[in-house]
Amino acid sequence: MSEVVGFVGMSHSPFATLLPPAASDAPGARFLDDAARVRDAVARLAPDAVVVVGPDHFHGNFYDVMPPFVLGVEEVTGFGDFGSTSGALPVASELAWSVHAGLTDAGFDLALSYALTVDHGIVQGFEMVTGGTVPLVPLVLNTAAPPLPTLARCVALGEALGKTLAAGPAGRVLVVASGGLSHWLPSNDPRDPSVVGEKRASLIHGRQDAQAFAAAREPKVRAMGGDPGARVNDAWDRWFLDRLTAGDLDAITALGHAGLEEAAGTGGHEVRTWLVGAAAVAAPLAWTSYEPVPEWITGMGSGATFPVA
Repeated sequence: MSEVVGFVGMSHSPFATLLPPAASDAPGARFLDDAARVRDAVARLAPDAVVVVGPDHFHGNFYDVMPPFVLGVEEVTGFGDFGSTSGALPVASELAWSVHAGLTDAGFDLALSYALTVDHGIVQGFEMVTGGTVPLVPLVLNTAAPPLPTLARCVALGEALGKTLAAGPAGRVLVVASGGLSHWLPSNDPRDPSVVGEKRASLIHGRQDAQAFAAAREPKVRAMGGDPGARVNDAWDRWFLDRLTAGDLDAITALGHAGLEEAAGTGGHEVRTWLVGAAAVAAPLAWTSYEPVPEWITGMGSGATFPVA
């Protein structure tokens, strides 16, 4: 049986690599320092595998067919967007198939990928927490537009994942959530009247040439960075971390889709990944860190269910 050694939740942002802090007091420096502390603590835990729950930003999944959940079971490749690592990633295939079997038995119909492309939504958290060398099981959640799993459904998925991992193959397993916290992004919903023309076509048909779509999109994303006035709801972010520290997932799920978006923005839907991870480990956060970084358009937080020195 597996031993689940803990949970780590961590924000990601393309600007962590595109706009790295130039000094120890520059925006994002404290977040990156604490991320390094988390990585050292994880190294001491010495996990044999890591389940990484994170979103995709239209580099692997598109609206030609968009599943709410995708599990990678064999080949996993980093897209390399925004300076994130590209190429093959190590995969814990035996554990991945065990996760598939357990979640299927629990009533979750996951999409399967034998050749999954993941972007910074998975890769950045994976590398920040583990250094990128621990075999992973990637679980991709859609967090952009329907089919969006409800917050309660994410908690239920996490609870089933925890039971599945406990009954899985021998080894020490860490669960990582990569996403959020509050941030406001342009709509990527094909139903939105503002999403028209080339952008809408790319969201639906981008799989035909994902590299070209990314090349056209990245300059627009890059232009969003560096604004100290960008919107971040640090009060809500701290409330969210406090709820996880108290082990109170019900207060978060009670927000519902609309309440979450109002408080944390369209990008805030990525906290679904934290709900899955927190419910899987079923332990309160023992350590948290937070820095609002509007220059990175995101509230940058991290938390762990184990001590971080």
